[in-house]
Amino acid sequence: MSDLAITAEPGEGEASAPVPARNWAMILVCIGLAALWVAAAFALVQGGRNVAITTARGAAPAVQPAVRLQARAEAMTATQVRQISAESAEAINASVPVVNGPNPSAVPFSLASASPADRARSLDCLAAAIYYESATEPLDGQRAVAQVVLNRVRHPAYPNTVCGVVFEGARRSTGCQFSFTCDGALRRAPMPALWERARSVAAQALNGYVYAPVGLALNYHANYVVPYWSSSLVKNANVGLHIFYRWRGMMGRPGAFSDRYAGAEPAIAWRGGFGQPTRAEQQLAAAAARNAAAIAAAEAAMNGNRTPADVAAANASVDSFQRAVLRRYEPLQRESAAAVISESTRSQPTLSASQRWALTGGDGNTSSQQPLGRRPAETRPAPPTELQGVRRRGDPAPGAAPAAGGNNGSSESTTR
Repeated sequence: MSDLAITAEPGEGEASAPVPARNWAMILVCIGLAALWVAAAFALVQGGRNVAITTARGAAPAVQPAVRLQARAEAMTATQVRQISAESAEAINASVPVVNGPNPSAVPFSLASASPADRARSLDCLAAAIYYESATEPLDGQRAVAQVVLNRVRHPAYPNTVCGVVFEGARRSTGCQFSFTCDGALRRAPMPALWERARSVAAQALNGYVYAPVGLALNYHANYVVPYWSSSLVKNANVGLHIFYRWRGMMGRPGAFSDRYAGAEPAIAWRGGFGQPTRAEQQLAAAAARNAAAIAAAEAAMNGNRTPADVAAANASVDSFQRAVLRRYEPLQRESAAAVISESTRSQPTLSASQRWALTGGDGNTSSQQPLGRRPAETRPAPPTELQGVRRRGDPAPGAAPAAGGNNGSSESTTR
């Protein structure tokens, strides 16, 4: 009974039919693997939009796929490019071939359930993206840009509105998804003819037109720059001056583009300079911040709750080069000033009477002061010791009698 076959007793008209036991084991393993695969796929679809989960024991939130996808999308911004020449960038981009194989196209976009306000806002935002990204591109180049925007609306890594996709990150100094929203390009008013062309392309895309050559591309860049993130994506199209990429793996396949258009388009007043502030606006904002800090410090000082930081802020100012300086003005009491002056005059014995009077004569006490003018000879200080033994012109020599008539001005004696 060492064999693994189970043999049944054949009846009349029946042949013996051995059934290997190992076949049953293989069937059970295959069923288990299939069940695991279905469960994993269901969890991925259901959990893709979740941000975090908390276990029953109150553990820390665990990062879910949506958070990782959003972080990945933010890492691939329009400002992260290599600092190389345009010629080198074109050569590098040309050396990367377009991927072979299937390039599935997107599902037609629909605004059937959108309100009139959402329709108008989405058309305005999509036309802005088409104009400022590809105003001088051929018609196919503009259609490709519009297709990328609508592909992002359906992807879980990006917002579910057209305006949200176009202006994502525009208020950050670095991190805008479309460079025209944060580099000041919106301060230039669009040319009427090119703007109407961009609106026409946007309207066609919002009404279901699909530009199939770019497929499910979520990123693109001009062929004269090389972003750091381009090597991590799949190059699937060249249209005009732009190169288009789709994501690798499951997140770049049709099943990942399952989000629905959310509606409730944000009202973004982008015309006339939406985006980063100009240099003048930055200076005005900095001046306003300094004024607010000075006012807050003054109010704190009036309330009596002064701290060293408050004192420093209250006395802070700027010089002609807009550099912060610290000026302190501390009033000095009369008694303290008199003590400082007295100490200063005592440490300087060479001061004249007029100098001493100028320093200490303000208190009305002049009894101890010397009169102005040249002092009498008897009150003059002794000559310096360094000049001892040196005769002045006209002085008599030591031990010599004075000349007749008491006139020593013409003495001829000298010392050797």
